[in-house]
Amino acid sequence: MQEGRLADRAYTAIVGIINEDDLAVGDRLPSEARLAELFGMSRTIVREALVRLAADGITEARRGAGSYVKRRPSARLGSHVPMDGLAATLGTYEVRFVLEAEAARLAAQRRSQEQMEEIDAALEALRTALLSSAPAHDEDWRLHRAIAEATGNSAFISTFDHLQHDVMGILRAGVDISRSRPPEVIGSMMEEHDAVVDAIRAQDGDGAALAMRWHLSQGRKRLMP
Repeated sequence: MQEGRLADRAYTAIVGIINEDDLAVGDRLPSEARLAELFGMSRTIVREALVRLAADGITEARRGAGSYVKRRPSARLGSHVPMDGLAATLGTYEVRFVLEAEAARLAAQRRSQEQMEEIDAALEALRTALLSSAPAHDEDWRLHRAIAEATGNSAFISTFDHLQHDVMGILRAGVDISRSRPPEVIGSMMEEHDAVVDAIRAQDGDGAALAMRWHLSQGRKRLMP
């Protein structure tokens, strides 16, 4: 089996330990050596999984002291994303940070008036959906895809569409989890989208890229309690 898939398995197994052993934020995980023994894998594979868990904000490494729980995945997350595929699904964020930030930059620089109108329409459809009790993931996808289309580069669209399955699961989970929290969480989600679109409208490429990266980083955090 390829190392990447083994690391996915280790990632999933570590999340399983956090959930099944009911580890709290700040609790220490078993050592790399112990995890490797439990999983029947090399320490290198376990270390790769821990690095990815840290990147996703679930664990944190403390020099000389091991890895600790930083955030627990929301219990609602498993309703939208199979936990055995969590590593791959959350891994799309690393791709999206690069892909969508640059797409937002290029959209700001290249968008036509017609494309701007489509982005604005998608934004308002998302606002209406988010402020109601209706599902909002289709509207969220439409907005992000409209931004990709405004780059004028078909490679952005085909790459983004390739991620659709995993991204849609994340969008469903993000809205569901956010609605279970105080109303200002949904408000923040909408403000982040507004900031991206405002920068595109102002043809501010750097601002659009920064706003998109901020939105995606906050979106990843919302999947955790």
